[in-house]
Amino acid sequence: MSNYTLNCLIVYKILHLSTKLAISICKTLYYNVFSSQEIIRKKGDFMAIKTLVVDADSNHTKEVVKYSGSSSSIEVRCAKTKEEALKYINESDCIIINMLLNGMDSYDLLKQIREISDDKIIIATSEFISADMMNSISSYSINYFIKKPFDVSTLEEIIVALCKRRKSFTVSSDLDIKVEITNLLHSLGIPSHIKGYSYIRDGIEMLYKDSSLVGSITKELYPSIASTYDTTSSRVERAIRHAIEVSWVRGDYNLMEEIFGNSIDFDRSKPTNSEFIVTLADRLKLNAKYA
Repeated sequence: MSNYTLNCLIVYKILHLSTKLAISICKTLYYNVFSSQEIIRKKGDFMAIKTLVVDADSNHTKEVVKYSGSSSSIEVRCAKTKEEALKYINESDCIIINMLLNGMDSYDLLKQIREISDDKIIIATSEFISADMMNSISSYSINYFIKKPFDVSTLEEIIVALCKRRKSFTVSSDLDIKVEITNLLHSLGIPSHIKGYSYIRDGIEMLYKDSSLVGSITKELYPSIASTYDTTSSRVERAIRHAIEVSWVRGDYNLMEEIFGNSIDFDRSKPTNSEFIVTLADRLKLNAKYA
């Protein structure tokens, strides 16, 4: 047998073996990848909610973790102390806190979470409920309170419902708020071609997103709007005043009385610029909250 023929046989056998091996490897990869993608797909339908459970009760946390292992909605991490929990706050969507942590740790944790972010969903839990506890935690914008013991599937339903509600609220804030403001201003009789219309629209949106501006209308809000439209704060103020005067003549009387009736003497005076913008921003927030 020539060297050429021998080499051909060797190459053939190598290719034959390689093909069989490749097929075997592909089958293995197919099943593994398919299974992984199926898990990802199921999780991806909702994007598993990253949930942090802060509780020193090991039996309780084990039960939650065990349940989450078969859940496509929640992904759970646990912490036993305030210090441990603070490491995971930023990467968590929902935080569940046992209000009976050591000493005042639970209240300190609530305070620090809200200093970090107003967007985190917080669920408070406790084996005991008292009026003092409920009054104390109400100032931290708790989203839900559930008494222990509870069924973990019920907890999952609460988390999902709160996250869907928050997602809907966020979409409204980011995408639809301009439309809501536009509809409201048109109902109040402010024509879109006057300068004050644009200034009021932007002012309401700014206050809607940052309520801390309520006390800084003149010092921060007007200058910011003026900068956007390349004008001065005094012109912004005058244009807004003119738009409100137009509204008071052309607008829906019943709607204006409904919105401003409790904040001003409706029969005697028009709202100030600040009253007008702040009241409308507050109304939109309430609408979004209770939608």
